[in-house]
Amino acid sequence: MLYLWLKTLHIVFVTSWFAGLFYLPRIYVNMAQTSNPDAYQAMLGMAARLLRFTNKLAIPAVIFGLWMMIQFKIGLTDGWMHAKLLLVAGVLGYHYTCTRIYRQFEQNKNTRSHVYYRWFNEIPVFLLLFIVALVIIKPF
Repeated sequence: MLYLWLKTLHIVFVTSWFAGLFYLPRIYVNMAQTSNPDAYQAMLGMAARLLRFTNKLAIPAVIFGLWMMIQFKIGLTDGWMHAKLLLVAGVLGYHYTCTRIYRQFEQNKNTRSHVYYRWFNEIPVFLLLFIVALVIIKPF
């Protein structure tokens, strides 16, 4: 029963974490496009709140996943789990990059266009796709 609860909590927190990672760069797209200082400040506030919330979601997502993996010895010696963990490290790196980008916007030091952020916004989609595929298919 503990396994099912951990799995449920892991899925809920991962889903919520990714929702934040999907939306935060969309705010960056809009911030990079606007020339209205009031709109910029409003979006900066939205990004700050979303980033804080997303930070809080990442922690239990990782903890529940590791707990499940260690306690129930899921994939400890399997290649698919090693690949998944590498991709999760990529998600954490992406999240960190989102934080750094926010700080650039906060300091009015953004130098990238909205087009860059549109492409940047696609990265978590592929990370999630590959992670889910590894967990479901377990190819190696």
